[in-house]
Amino acid sequence: MAEAALDAVRRELREFSAAARELSVPLAVPYLDEPPTPLHFYRDWVCPNRPCIIRNALKHWPALQKWSLPYLRATVGSTEVSVAVTPDGYADAVRGDRFVMPAERRLPLSCVLDVLEGQVQHPGVLYVQKQCSNLPSELPQLLPDLEPHVPWASEALGKMPDAVNFWLGEEAAVTSLHKDHYENLYCVVSGEKHFLLHPPSDRPFIPHELYTPATYQLTEEGTFKMVDEEAMEKVPWIPLDPLAPDLAQYPGYSQAQALRCTVQAGEMLYLPALWFHHVRQSHGCIAVNFWYDMEYDLKYSYFQLLDSLAKASGLN
Repeated sequence: MAEAALDAVRRELREFSAAARELSVPLAVPYLDEPPTPLHFYRDWVCPNRPCIIRNALKHWPALQKWSLPYLRATVGSTEVSVAVTPDGYADAVRGDRFVMPAERRLPLSCVLDVLEGQVQHPGVLYVQKQCSNLPSELPQLLPDLEPHVPWASEALGKMPDAVNFWLGEEAAVTSLHKDHYENLYCVVSGEKHFLLHPPSDRPFIPHELYTPATYQLTEEGTFKMVDEEAMEKVPWIPLDPLAPDLAQYPGYSQAQALRCTVQAGEMLYLPALWFHHVRQSHGCIAVNFWYDMEYDLKYSYFQLLDSLAKASGLN
């Protein structure tokens, strides 16, 4: 009896994802040729929780013409920044039976630029990616080159960004599949970013497990070791690599349907809250993103219910 009820729940979850995809998930990420008005942004994209790529949203930013590796060297080369260092480019990702966070090093930005330009070698893969408003806190000299927020988004959402983050890294630096509780406006200034996206409704097909947290440590010899974070609770994370999914271990993922898009220099991706995303980039890509805290409304509660049912049913 109990097993029959569980099977019914699993069936409903599968049908829910298919119905949601048919009703509201685009086959490809749509493009807008200019920034929307606050009303259009809220009505057409935020409320239905749909992503889009916006062209010509950054053309008034001086950064779009100015930002290059030589410009960063001349302007902020001597400024120390937090740099994530990993052996394989994957920060905040599952490795074996651990959720591993990067080694954090404080380096002058010129050291990162030396590596990006091939002038020197550094153990592992470097990524400037500290997501606690690192642009205003670590690189305030760059703030005159862009807007402090996205005015039409701030008006639509009724708030200012919670964080403004600066991203710069090697091609090997990858962001593993995850979701955030933010409305994300991701702006590529130089280079390009490659996004693989899943809507929140694909949650029943995306595996989550609990992992002991650990942190990479960079030794004096230039090797990496994992050190468990014993004081921290276990971390729920997605073990699956969507670029090479192990469908023998996670067969349910075959029913999920990813959207892929490339965000070019001068373009802005609106990535709605709770969308799963995996990110790669061109070598030396420079980007800025604005995180607006999501509304913890009925949409959030419905997702929490979906998440709980997926876990309880053992679907993934």
